[in-house]
Amino acid sequence: MKLVAVTSCPTGIAHTYMAAEALEQAARDAGHEIHVETQGAAGAEALNPVDIAEADAVIFAADVDVRDKDRFAGKPLVSAGVKRAINNAAAMVAEAVEKAQAAPAAKPEAGVAPMTAAAPHLGPGAKLRLWLMTGVSYMLPFVAAGGILIALAFLIGGAEINQVVYGGEFEGVTYEAIANPTDILSQAGFAGVLMYLGATAFSMLVPILAGYIAFGMADRMGIAPGVVGGLVAVAIGAGFLGGLVAGLLAGAVVMALKLIKPGQALQGIMRIVVIPLVGVFVVGFIMLVVVGQPIAAAQEGLTDWLAGLSGANAILLGLLLGAMMGFDLGGPVNKVAYLFGVGALASGDLTIMAAVMAAGMVPPLGLALASVLRPKMFTPGERQAGKAAWLLGASFITEGAIPFAAADPLRVIPSTMIGGAVAGAVSMAFEATLRAPHGGIWVIGLIGNWGGFLVALLAGTVATCLAVLALKTVARSETAAEADEHVLAI
Repeated sequence: MKLVAVTSCPTGIAHTYMAAEALEQAARDAGHEIHVETQGAAGAEALNPVDIAEADAVIFAADVDVRDKDRFAGKPLVSAGVKRAINNAAAMVAEAVEKAQAAPAAKPEAGVAPMTAAAPHLGPGAKLRLWLMTGVSYMLPFVAAGGILIALAFLIGGAEINQVVYGGEFEGVTYEAIANPTDILSQAGFAGVLMYLGATAFSMLVPILAGYIAFGMADRMGIAPGVVGGLVAVAIGAGFLGGLVAGLLAGAVVMALKLIKPGQALQGIMRIVVIPLVGVFVVGFIMLVVVGQPIAAAQEGLTDWLAGLSGANAILLGLLLGAMMGFDLGGPVNKVAYLFGVGALASGDLTIMAAVMAAGMVPPLGLALASVLRPKMFTPGERQAGKAAWLLGASFITEGAIPFAAADPLRVIPSTMIGGAVAGAVSMAFEATLRAPHGGIWVIGLIGNWGGFLVALLAGTVATCLAVLALKTVARSETAAEADEHVLAI
């Protein structure tokens, strides 16, 4: 059989390429030919149209919306998240072959309906996750770029640089906002430029999130209503919650408008004029007049709650977020905790982002340490993965723990959750802060109370290591006892 596949995860860093490698290996083992397109952070090296035309079946291993799906119209399709491809690629390949044998793939013909934004067999929950992760995927580059630029601005220009550029009072000194952006370099220096550019990128988080949630639901026609809805959410103070609602609302409105089927002559006008016009008006009006203010009130309440956290409450929050970071190792639950940290960072609370990053670094580091201390408990492949996990963990790429979790999820995942919870709680206890939303150990200069942060990282790493070794020791003892019983029976 000839197969083609597309892999894509929200960050486009680790899961995307691990899924591609797993599918390639599984197809080779089964004697099939496969070509994989990775739609990752570095862009996509598009599949050859000839390979697509000759393919017997298509595999989508994606947690976000696959771009340019119409290329595969008419082909038997197997669709699932990247984790299924990583954990059980052979089953996906076998399913694709079975579908191809049941309904041999043909070259796409004129009139074949294009694929929808989500695979038709996905349930409501899976579709919602796909749409939300599509928005997150496109938002993350703005998070990383904007957050690190702002952090560098503080590092170079001092804690008052935000007030220097945008006005306000800092330690008894009142600053006037710089009215013309072209004057920032002369009046605030290079640090002021970094602050302005970072804040500009950060200001796009909610509109991009909303626009690409709508894109995941309704394709390109959803972007304009989603972005405008997101801008309204920012303007009225509805924040991330408003962006989520605006994106889902825009996608639903455009999907409804696409059900209208005018004559062939009017199709172009519908797509270019009518749907964007009506979509922008309806979404903007509803956000501005109906749902925006209640959401803004909820967002303000959440911000006030975060600002009021201290002592045991803060530690408990760090414990919860840390466990979430270690639960699915870069998956949806992990991303919820991460985005909570980003939202708190945007609201001015820097402690939560530090706890989230410490907890996200722990799983790869803890498993790497365990594979060094007790190598006989791990397979040669896991020991090899452990070598790479040191760098991945240090860089805040939680996905470095996936090879261990895929091989032994019942023992590894509880261990990573324990370690993440410990790291998050200790970081909150020490009140470590972080001005950048990513970077790992390489942004240590941007971490407040970096000594407390390192203690949290060490504590979480050791906790993960000890937990996984203890669980694997229990498993080994049980296996040995069963073997002894078998020998006695003989």
